[in-house]
Amino acid sequence: MRIVLIWLLLALPAHSEGEQSGVFDYYVMALSWSPNWCAIEGDARGSDQCDARHDHGWILHGLWPQFHRSYPSFCKTAARPPSRRMTAAMSDIMGTPGLAWHQWRKHGVCTGLSAEDYYALSRVAYASIQRPSIFRRLENSVKLPASVVEEAFLAENRSLEPDGITITCRGGHIQEARICLSKSLDPVPCGQDVVRDCKATSAIFEPVR
Repeated sequence: MRIVLIWLLLALPAHSEGEQSGVFDYYVMALSWSPNWCAIEGDARGSDQCDARHDHGWILHGLWPQFHRSYPSFCKTAARPPSRRMTAAMSDIMGTPGLAWHQWRKHGVCTGLSAEDYYALSRVAYASIQRPSIFRRLENSVKLPASVVEEAFLAENRSLEPDGITITCRGGHIQEARICLSKSLDPVPCGQDVVRDCKATSAIFEPVR
């Protein structure tokens, strides 16, 4: 029984906490469709991200250091945490200062960068990918295959390959586009534990309010 349990644990996708900062293989950039997140949980939480005055579409959920299998988190670092000014300044692309703070605390500390440099790199990564504008033209909720979202990103980013992007779903909605990038932010193939496309053929996609 013990041998079977060990085998099962080894077979499961894993992540490591408290790893050495700066040791990883590539980045995963997660882009979240804000109206869908708001419909799933943001509205119920009263998140400022969901206020119509912001007009958010694809926001940066995070830039995550990744191993070829598994990922580091909450790494030990001597880097100073970001100031409130730094996290507030990221709200335009990340939705809220709270998300910017959480991403630094869990993922940014594993990059080997200072908080300022991590946020600066996150902006460069975000700007490096053309976010399909067609979704901003929706006037009503639609149901579509998750593959349509991936195809839209591939059509507008010729340097991306199908094995370098994955679309996730949650609560019957399209959740995120996750794009794999090298340490120099060039598109690269995703690891097998990242490439897990949502297979939904009728996922909800909410319009920008």
